[in-house]
Amino acid sequence: MPATADLEQALGCELRDARRVGGQHGVDHYRLVLADGRVAFAKVTGSAAEAGPAGFETEAAGLSWLAEPAAVPVPEVLAAGKSVLVMEWIAEGPVSREAAGRFGAGLAGLHLAGARHFGAPWLGVIAGLPLPNDEADDWPDWYASRRLLPYAKLARDSGALSPADVRLVESIADRIADLAGPAEPPSRIHGDCWSGNVLWSGGRGWLIDPAAHGGHRETDLAMLALFGMPFLDEVLRSYAEVAPLADGWQARVPLHQLHPLLVHVCLFGSAYTESALAAARAALRGVGRS
Repeated sequence: MPATADLEQALGCELRDARRVGGQHGVDHYRLVLADGRVAFAKVTGSAAEAGPAGFETEAAGLSWLAEPAAVPVPEVLAAGKSVLVMEWIAEGPVSREAAGRFGAGLAGLHLAGARHFGAPWLGVIAGLPLPNDEADDWPDWYASRRLLPYAKLARDSGALSPADVRLVESIADRIADLAGPAEPPSRIHGDCWSGNVLWSGGRGWLIDPAAHGGHRETDLAMLALFGMPFLDEVLRSYAEVAPLADGWQARVPLHQLHPLLVHVCLFGSAYTESALAAARAALRGVGRS
């Protein structure tokens, strides 16, 4: 049970109940009932140090930023600090083809809202790992230096990637200008948009747990395909009606999936090594394909 006083202080109100409902990456999850009867969801760590340098303030900033265009629903943030994040409770329901279509169109609208730069003005975190968000105006070099190389080296240092494996990733960084496809302006992206970070409620897909930043819109779409997404064909069809994708986007999917796979190698070790290397090889084969 979290310290009720800490949660009440963060919220500025009393709690009727706080019940643990799971957790991951060293974070406990709670279902809260506020004094006025509202139900909320809380993420809690034992201390600000355990939450890392960015704490939950990064996630709160990302949720608020994604909410600005009102294109895809996100939970309202009720309280945020380094060791506590409280937001409205989203009651999950079934997913349908129609809901997937609405989500695809909304995701396109979110991306079209744009960003000032690639990266973000806040510290980045993904699955508890630091995420370099230093801003830049050129996506290929930004992706190589802030998303691929740091995690390849982290995985090497842990023994999950060999020096030869790292050289494969470095070869992608060296050829990133050829691999990246047509230049695009920064999109407002979720940044960790796998199917588990889309909640279905009220006939719509809600975005949660963002690693939000200005990025390449193909990154979110590639992430949706990585671990399986219900009615992905409908998501992509509806997305393309609002914001058609550049030629050759299918060949670039492995390039965009390489970063999250490297993150998984860092988190879970060699179980994901071959998947990451396969994506790297496929990304290199994608040069010149349409």
